[in-house]
Amino acid sequence: MKRNHHRPTKRLLTCALLTALAVGAPAVYAQSTGATVRGVATPSQVVTATNTATGLTRTVTADAEGKYVLAGLPPGTYRVQSQGGASRTITVAVAQTAYLNIAPAEMQAVEVVGAAQEVRTSEVATNVSTQKIEALPQNSRNFLSFADTVPGVIFETAGDESTKVRSGAQNSNGVNVFIDGVGQKNYVLKGGVSGQDSSRGNPFPQLAIGEYKVITSNYKAEYDQISSAAITAVTKSGTNDLQGSVFVDLTNETWRSPRPSEERSGEKANSSTTQYGMSLGGPILQDRLFYFVTYEGKDINSPKDISAQPMAFGIPLPSDLALLTGPTTSPFKEDLWFGKLTFQPDGNNLVELSLKSRKEDEITGVGDRNTYSYGTEKSNDSLRGDLRWQYNAENWLNDAHLTYEDEEWSPHAINTGFGLRFVGTPSDARAEVLNVGAGQDFQEKGQKGWALQNDFSWFGLEDHTMKAGFKYKAVEINAFEQQPYNPQYFINLPFNLLVGNDNINEYVPYEVQFGQLVPGAVSRNITTDAKQFGIYLQDDWQVTEKLMLNLGLRWDYEENPGWEDYVTPQNIVDALRAWPNIHGPNVDYNIENYISNGNNRDADKNNWAPRLGFSYDLNNDERHVIFGGAGRTYDRNLWDYLQLEQSKHTFPRYSFLFDQPGVPGFDCDEVADPRCLVWDPSFYDPANLAALVANNPNLGSEVNLINNDLETPYSDQFSLGMRNAFDVWGQEWNLTTTVVRIESREGILFSLGNRWPDGSFRDPAVPGATWGNQPWGFGIPGFGTLIKADNAIETNLNQFLLGLDKNYSSDSPWSLSIAYTYSDAEENRSNAANSDEHYLFDYPNLEGQPFLMSAGVPEHRLVVSGFADVPWGFQVSGKLTLASSYPKNDTVDCFNAPSGNNCRFAVFEPDVTFGYKQFDMAVRKSWDTGSGLQLWVRGDLLNAFDWHSWTDYDTWRGFVGVPNPTFGEVNGLGFAQQIPRTFKLSLGFDF
Repeated sequence: MKRNHHRPTKRLLTCALLTALAVGAPAVYAQSTGATVRGVATPSQVVTATNTATGLTRTVTADAEGKYVLAGLPPGTYRVQSQGGASRTITVAVAQTAYLNIAPAEMQAVEVVGAAQEVRTSEVATNVSTQKIEALPQNSRNFLSFADTVPGVIFETAGDESTKVRSGAQNSNGVNVFIDGVGQKNYVLKGGVSGQDSSRGNPFPQLAIGEYKVITSNYKAEYDQISSAAITAVTKSGTNDLQGSVFVDLTNETWRSPRPSEERSGEKANSSTTQYGMSLGGPILQDRLFYFVTYEGKDINSPKDISAQPMAFGIPLPSDLALLTGPTTSPFKEDLWFGKLTFQPDGNNLVELSLKSRKEDEITGVGDRNTYSYGTEKSNDSLRGDLRWQYNAENWLNDAHLTYEDEEWSPHAINTGFGLRFVGTPSDARAEVLNVGAGQDFQEKGQKGWALQNDFSWFGLEDHTMKAGFKYKAVEINAFEQQPYNPQYFINLPFNLLVGNDNINEYVPYEVQFGQLVPGAVSRNITTDAKQFGIYLQDDWQVTEKLMLNLGLRWDYEENPGWEDYVTPQNIVDALRAWPNIHGPNVDYNIENYISNGNNRDADKNNWAPRLGFSYDLNNDERHVIFGGAGRTYDRNLWDYLQLEQSKHTFPRYSFLFDQPGVPGFDCDEVADPRCLVWDPSFYDPANLAALVANNPNLGSEVNLINNDLETPYSDQFSLGMRNAFDVWGQEWNLTTTVVRIESREGILFSLGNRWPDGSFRDPAVPGATWGNQPWGFGIPGFGTLIKADNAIETNLNQFLLGLDKNYSSDSPWSLSIAYTYSDAEENRSNAANSDEHYLFDYPNLEGQPFLMSAGVPEHRLVVSGFADVPWGFQVSGKLTLASSYPKNDTVDCFNAPSGNNCRFAVFEPDVTFGYKQFDMAVRKSWDTGSGLQLWVRGDLLNAFDWHSWTDYDTWRGFVGVPNPTFGEVNGLGFAQQIPRTFKLSLGFDF
């Protein structure tokens, strides 16, 4: 493939920026989805690009040197023609800048130029094509599952089958996905993308996604609310041809291997997954008005195992409880709709109206120690709308969006009543044996509002493409939570059975935990009416014919009255100021920094984010390009964290003990301890529980306070790399190698605010202690434990990324991609693998704490994927994923400590060659009926070799010089991000 270029002229950046500011036109928030074609044509002649599918026409006039720019083109195939000359055809991808020369010397013949990877960008980015989405083997039909074919990206599947995308050392919260230029950020919950905190479902119907681009770092200034990977996708539209598709795919327990727990029990749980959908698109008015609509449904019955932990003294589980264990299923139902109307009255105007609806219902929290009755019924709904108007003029382009969103996430306990938490294992008298009855969960969280975003691009200054933008968003964010919603009774089951209590009416609990609304607290629904505003200015400056600079600056600002205007209740303020424990000379923080009077908090106004990048084409032929950049990106603090300040003390979790005389560890002093009571079955009545705290409702109430100077999390990104194009046996390959450094700062951390009477964090009676001995029993007088939040979490990442791609084309119908990632990732917190740990109670804060290897980030990761059209209408595809061990850094090392008071967090790396390995393959057969209808059938074999990638290990090293003989051994049946070998059958038709 011949690559094209145009010859630029130098201009001063200062002039460019001043000229852009002088325009005074609206600016942009919409992230780039449109493509740009630029190059050299006949000087002063009209250049026209016509979309071959929709007839959309864009026209510009080349300048006196023949240079032209066609911007904002929806991805697709275009016929580009210079006035009076022949035409060439080019296919452009999402957010791509392609170079196409159509000067007379180039007009020898019509040529199709494939949508090759963009090489003259400073971004660390890779495109995921339509062909790859349709061809590669896949289990979930989540379009984001192909993002891990890009170096530096991991697509995670958790033990509850929820899915997330993460990049680098950060968790999934740092990711943002942009659909047709509109961010899908979750402002309340974790997961980055709205609705993906804990869902087996998909954020968007895969049939509606045309293609997308993954940018792992050094994105341009137009991208916001992000600190790791940006994924920008474009949806499909109707065309002048009526087109559609129908599919169904399914699998069940007879088409899969047994899971390890099923191998042990000899019994498979019933399970099934059925996915189905359709799409239809076409013209309403030829070349003018089009429609596209798609639906995808998903019905899942996931296998779950309910098993009781062995009890102390070898006592068997009572028969009535044993009946509640064994294999079961967890159902899930999802309905996804997407529709779009596209109107192009002329070559200068493009109007789109799109709507997405997502509805999910599922049962979660079932399995392991949780019986089905103890589970949670969860709904997860989303409605989003986008009205877009794009206007194209001779040397400028305006792209405006008016959007609406309504996201609701609502898990509720399946049953109402009370829960029975049976405990008593050989190793721990308080460890869970089985959970029965009504669970704890009751939450309703979401975000709802509208936004105006506008993008103005100007090409009037020679060799510059300047873009300026703004965003305004008004969104109501809410978080309602009552935990525990149902009272929880803890029962030492072995003890009860030994004394003859063998049914639910005779069991004697040793503790009850329950929640109660504090009198005077009007509502537990904590809301804020947030206002978000962002502006940016960027310039893509072609300094010479080889050198391009990408210069940008953005500023973001958010008003959050729920946090800024919050006033700490006076009774809490009085208690804190009178609490001597936090005012002595040994206290390491100032409590006044956490008390809000409604006027001493301000929105963070310092979120200035420069973005600088360059690319240098060594031979000016796009075959060897050096690129790099540096920039800062700001994310945001989740409302689910900020609202805890208001919610925790309004619905406290109370705890009362029931005396069990003579039972070590379970007897309490009814005289000295006001929480110690004599058990009576009347305490099963919620009214009697409420009476226990009626006289002193704040006693035991956890108090959360947030630092008044809370800042916004951000990342500093640095990259340097090279792209090379080369031919092997007549096939063009693209090799990209990149070195990346990312430093993320100011992550929010909740830590223990309690202190011993002398102000120390450790017990002063244990000199030299660096572990344990925290002041848990010394809470706020009249209340409970103090938890304070500060900016503290940091991660560092050094990465080497290698991507090797051979793209699919009509004359070479096969594709191969190799994505290798080396990561040296560290963080200053202890963090359970693949989670978002934001609590620390083992140290007073993170100051001076050593950086540990980041949990869940393998040192080496390799993804090889490819597909090919083969004779007789067959297509074959495969995907191999290999990763080194996944480190865990939340393990405690007491073995190498001088005493039990000097333990520390340590990293555990399983001694395995591969921490994760999986090979998937698919074969598809198509039949062309000759009438425009194509039938097809496809089989996917997932985890073809039935590999198990274990995650449960014995991480206890031993105690002070006494080694644990089973340290490092597999001690559970969990394996990560992986299903057993599964066959999935799909069939459908396209027309």
